[in-house]
Amino acid sequence: MDLTLLYRGPLASCDYDCPYCPFAKRRDSRAGLTADRAALERFAGWAAANSGDRLSVLFTPWGEGLVRSWYRRALVELSLLPHVRRVAIQTNLSGRVGWTAAADPDKLALWCTYHPGQTPYERFLGRALELVAGGIRFSVGVVGLPGHLAEARRLRAALPAQVYLWVNAAEGRTYTDPEAAAWTELDPLFPYSRHPHRSAGLPCRTGESVISVDGDGTVRRCHFVKAELGNLYDGSYRAALRPRACPLAVCDCHIGYVHLETLPLYDVYAGGVLERIPAPGKAEGNSSAGGLRFPHLPFVQR
Repeated sequence: MDLTLLYRGPLASCDYDCPYCPFAKRRDSRAGLTADRAALERFAGWAAANSGDRLSVLFTPWGEGLVRSWYRRALVELSLLPHVRRVAIQTNLSGRVGWTAAADPDKLALWCTYHPGQTPYERFLGRALELVAGGIRFSVGVVGLPGHLAEARRLRAALPAQVYLWVNAAEGRTYTDPEAAAWTELDPLFPYSRHPHRSAGLPCRTGESVISVDGDGTVRRCHFVKAELGNLYDGSYRAALRPRACPLAVCDCHIGYVHLETLPLYDVYAGGVLERIPAPGKAEGNSSAGGLRFPHLPFVQR
């Protein structure tokens, strides 16, 4: 079967101090890092051995994974496996990217977030351009705060046209129509992020073909629904995989609502769901001041 896994181990440390992130500048203890490494290596070992399925893996650590050797190694090794279709990670791109040369560029992908004020613009752009030169799939994006708009425009102008730049609505922020229009000029898909999506009772791929896995191997349908489906390592989750409606009132995070069957995002991001890269022609205007017309989107006001 085709199975997508969102893995989040115990790692919580980050080298940035973003005011909008609860994990800013958190430090893991040595014991905590040892536990995270063991958990990740166990997961990677399971993925390598589970050749009966076609796997897609997205690492979504609370902290920054790519400054840890075990994440870099797992990404490279998983990318080289014939039954792994895609392996991706969310990252602030603070670490060097030369290690990507050892991976399969057709399978490795990075979801990169630019945090103005936390890293020099030139360093972030330089690493992004290094990924371009290496043929690595990646998207870049920013949190849609007013102080980030000029930097986001500057980054969009400097990146090659084929690099998609996304914008996340800031947590708890209400956007006026003019504010939203400014962000939509940069990211024509921003309207999907602007408001939370009604999800209660609606069909979602999570729990059927998409699952969330933690460091102990506990399987849940997604990061946002706490009910357990079983454990990855004893195989007990398998019997629980089936079509499910969402039990939550709303879904406001891209890694959640992208899987809602009531939204067209599997078509929008066809071939790039994990790394948040739209299919050709699905985000026209992202490299200029243009934009897309959108059908009515189901949402609730914040």
